[in-house]
Amino acid sequence: MEQELSFRKLVESSECPEQLKYDFNKNGELKHLDTNEPFVFNYYKNAHESNHKRYQVLGHLITQYVYELLERVCKLQKVHIPTDATEDEPRSFFFISEKALTNSSSLIVLLQDRGVFRAGQWGLKTIIHEGLDHGTQIPFIKTALQCYGGVIVLNPNDNFIDLKMEDEWLSLSTKEESSTVNSSWRIPKRCSSSPEEHTIYIWDNFISKSAAKNVAFIAHGYGGLVFINLLMQRTWEVMNKVYSVALIDSMHHTLHQVKNNPQVQEWIQKHCREWVTNSKPLDRPTGSLVKVDCPTVSAGTEKYSLAPSSTLQAIFKYLKSTLKAKNTVALSRSPIVTRSSKNKKRGNTC
Repeated sequence: MEQELSFRKLVESSECPEQLKYDFNKNGELKHLDTNEPFVFNYYKNAHESNHKRYQVLGHLITQYVYELLERVCKLQKVHIPTDATEDEPRSFFFISEKALTNSSSLIVLLQDRGVFRAGQWGLKTIIHEGLDHGTQIPFIKTALQCYGGVIVLNPNDNFIDLKMEDEWLSLSTKEESSTVNSSWRIPKRCSSSPEEHTIYIWDNFISKSAAKNVAFIAHGYGGLVFINLLMQRTWEVMNKVYSVALIDSMHHTLHQVKNNPQVQEWIQKHCREWVTNSKPLDRPTGSLVKVDCPTVSAGTEKYSLAPSSTLQAIFKYLKSTLKAKNTVALSRSPIVTRSSKNKKRGNTC
């Protein structure tokens, strides 16, 4: 993965450059500058609290770095929400490619798992230990832009602003930390106080209003549950606009979320496929314990953290085939255009 930015500059601008002597190499792997060893959590001896604080600072710096990669390498635009927020109101944001809402072809929406990580990441721990290619959504974003034209990167875990932590992110000071963390002020971000609310807001105000005729979702972990929630909250809109859903080790529960809605159950079976961590080869059917659920296939790995990167090519192959099938059906249903009908159309000024 090409590096147009320097993660090291972000570290050096913090208050702990000596405690975090790490940088991403040309392969996108986080290595120590002197030893070339991977990240070590226990920097301080017998001081778990200080080591945890150091880890939090590293996570915050990586989050900022990924944001910059999304904007400067992937050329995505940051959009703040809600759109009617006042200047002093806490806001969330997401990322979108240029002309994604006006392009009438296809739009890919990325929906991550639940956790401390933010937009553009499949997992923070995965980035630290496995590298940017495995832990970020950037390979998915690049493929989506190359093959489909439009992409939206949701930010479902950016739900609160912590006034205490905002002032302490770049400091390794742990004085009075144990007594202040629990009492720190957490202000929910309007229209984004939960992953479900964040996703519904972006659907209502952006995705549903886009010109894209073919929308596909790629959802990991809890993101699968969030998508099914969206499907139940905006059923007819979603079923009419979304042509395919790729789930990765999804936490959704069809029987609980869908209940006894046969039309939604049928739609899920027809338009969704799930890749699950499994010892079987990639794309090999694994079977489902729930008959009303979508087809499940192997992710080609038994590691939950590596499931997204392991399934990238298989997922886009699936999206391509389902889009082709949809277009074939649409073409077969369209009336045959004759020469006389073409002439009639040319004379029609309506």
